[in-house]
Amino acid sequence: MAKERKSKNNRSTGETTISIEINLDGKGISNINSPIGMLNHMLDQIARHGLIDINATITGDLETGTHHIIEDTAIVLGICIDEALGDRSGILRMGDKTCLLDEALCSVALDLSGRGYAVIDMGSSDNEGEFSLDMGRHFYESLSSNGRFGIHLKMISGTNHHHILESSFKTFSRALREAASIDPRRIDSIASTKGLL
Repeated sequence: MAKERKSKNNRSTGETTISIEINLDGKGISNINSPIGMLNHMLDQIARHGLIDINATITGDLETGTHHIIEDTAIVLGICIDEALGDRSGILRMGDKTCLLDEALCSVALDLSGRGYAVIDMGSSDNEGEFSLDMGRHFYESLSSNGRFGIHLKMISGTNHHHILESSFKTFSRALREAASIDPRRIDSIASTKGLL
């Protein structure tokens, strides 16, 4: 029987308290509770489109804005993804998707390489609202650093900031689903000439 690809992590700081549990081989079921509606909506996109079960309880001090909660959520989710992948044997490793939401179109290429590296172009450095496009950029940077994967994300077109953000999360989720999927031809080997990811 294949090893379950699950992880649960907690992080508590002077700014946030976060608990996240994931199952990479889930059915897209989510139970997400944070004080930021758009963050809930985006994490639900990861669950639904990545077919990852996510349970998340997220609290924090909003007096300084939403930055700390969004950043720390990305940190904990990244750690969960890294742990759930285990030694990464048998995975496709790479995923590449382009998805749209109305006028917004985003492209994401992922490499579950064991090395965090992010090149993120959200099309704007706008920093207004509870989940700005600039915070979207920072979310992916924090996620890739802690999840130990490479990501190139580019907003190809879009004018509505909600649509751009949601398109990026849907695209990321589809690329992650592809990259993390098990290749039946690889069995237990690692997709690297190093033999290690």
